[in-house]
Amino acid sequence: MTDPVLSVRDLSVQVATPAGAKTVLDGLSFDLMPGETLCLAGESGSGKSMTALAIMGLLPKPMCRIAGGSVRLGETELVGLSDAGYRQIRTARVAMIFQEPMTSLNPLMTVQQQLTETLLEHGVCSRAQAPGRALQLLRDVQLTEPERRLKQYPHELSGGMRQRVMIAIALACDPEVLIADEPTTALDVTVQAEILDLIRNLQRDHGTAVLLITHDMGVVAETADRVVILRHGQEVESAPVRDLFAAPQSAYAQELLAAVPRLGSAPARPEKPQGDTVLDVDELSVRFDVKGGLLNRVKARVHAVEDVSFSIRAGETLALVGESGCGKSTIGKALLGLVPWDGSVSVMGRQIRGLGPAGLKPVRRDIQMVFQDPGASLDARMTVGDQVAEPLLIHGIASGSELKDRAEHLFRRVGLSADMMTRYPHEFSGGQRQRINIARALSLSPKVIVADESVSALDVSVQAQVLDLLQELQDEDGLAFLFISHDMAVIEQVADRVMVMRLGQVVEEGPRDAVLRDPRHRYTRRLLSAVPVPDPTRIRPERIETESLGSPIWPVGQGPAKLALQEIAQGHRVAS
Repeated sequence: MTDPVLSVRDLSVQVATPAGAKTVLDGLSFDLMPGETLCLAGESGSGKSMTALAIMGLLPKPMCRIAGGSVRLGETELVGLSDAGYRQIRTARVAMIFQEPMTSLNPLMTVQQQLTETLLEHGVCSRAQAPGRALQLLRDVQLTEPERRLKQYPHELSGGMRQRVMIAIALACDPEVLIADEPTTALDVTVQAEILDLIRNLQRDHGTAVLLITHDMGVVAETADRVVILRHGQEVESAPVRDLFAAPQSAYAQELLAAVPRLGSAPARPEKPQGDTVLDVDELSVRFDVKGGLLNRVKARVHAVEDVSFSIRAGETLALVGESGCGKSTIGKALLGLVPWDGSVSVMGRQIRGLGPAGLKPVRRDIQMVFQDPGASLDARMTVGDQVAEPLLIHGIASGSELKDRAEHLFRRVGLSADMMTRYPHEFSGGQRQRINIARALSLSPKVIVADESVSALDVSVQAQVLDLLQELQDEDGLAFLFISHDMAVIEQVADRVMVMRLGQVVEEGPRDAVLRDPRHRYTRRLLSAVPVPDPTRIRPERIETESLGSPIWPVGQGPAKLALQEIAQGHRVAS
């Protein structure tokens, strides 16, 4: 019988708290065989990521420690291994893809420098060969314009692009074990499917074992061989993936699977009364200069968003869909004045074009944003309670005991307890950090919320709770949402209307059911064909391919041809 490549026995992890040591992982045991994919699933804070950090020797000291148990990588015992010993095996024998790419990449180093550093540290190739090997790794993870990406810094890439760089670094040394902590959270569905195919190909070619940590049960169904479900640091069920989905034994597993959104299962959205227009966007364009040459002149421009127009009424949710880098998040940032833009944007009837910081301040009471990366959008040096209360202080809405009461109320509204307010962001899981961001966005009672992948970091049960919360807020206050997401099943649950974007332009728009259940543009059909389905017995349909995506970069004075949208049904328009 084949020996396991990774064997975990009775692993326990404790965290220091003011009240004493708290056990966050209690007696976990499992074996990972060569070429196998084992999935750890469970709610946010259940101990999934803590297991990965314990295996990698990355538990934050002195706050966390392994209280007992054994972790063996082949013949090597990892518990108690020195830092020098871990440096030899990390990336070379066991590699990890982290959940939040922005906080995992060095902001001061280019992509090429970070890839080259990994290759040279482990002697994969010579210094002369490293640039070519780095370029090939970016091609392997389907990163667009890989030659240009090598010279860029992490902040110049979209969330999905950064995650692909992280995956390229993890795969650089062909490790025996790949620990993937939410590896596709930041990726759109088509790239997610390609990355999962890439991981499967790596397993097939090299016998790599994968420990997959995810809250996406569709990814679990399509990728995993076995599943271990955790709750409060303890195993509640372990089974082959088909057995788990067909007949979950524990009540918790049944609840978890019941909360999974399934594309095509959302009930019809009731007709809403037509509210007043709260956000009106006309011919919005965002372009970024590309400089180069001896005099650092503008050589080209990135046409990130090109002549996009839409409006949102009170109580309505407009969903923006498209692949990573299509301009979805850039539109959100433009509406908040975070990037330069051209066109016309009106919030609650106020034109914001040309307003400076002082003029934008009252506008931002009406429009708030929940960002994609929950770790990078919180200040590591402030308590989370202070960060949720800060907008109320800045706008002079509350102070003293009233400020504290309002902050506590916001924490409870997003499913967090008030005693968490004195903690810092690093003390929370990724899902908990995103709930803190949502609480902060709600603090000013805005009329419009731009939700940029606002639930992508949440496990399915918490995701369902947060979506219910957002729906409740919308029903009570007439809140309008611009909902940016790559999760088509979530979009089906929340959207009234859907806009599909490609290379900065809209290719299809219309009512939710018209776009998702009767897609007319080939690109929309491609997105829908790549959606993972939480059914391990289902054979994935052949992926619809489209012509090469192309590039949004054009020489100065040139630009893409403007797409004309033809109305094919009431409110349903498609690019010809």
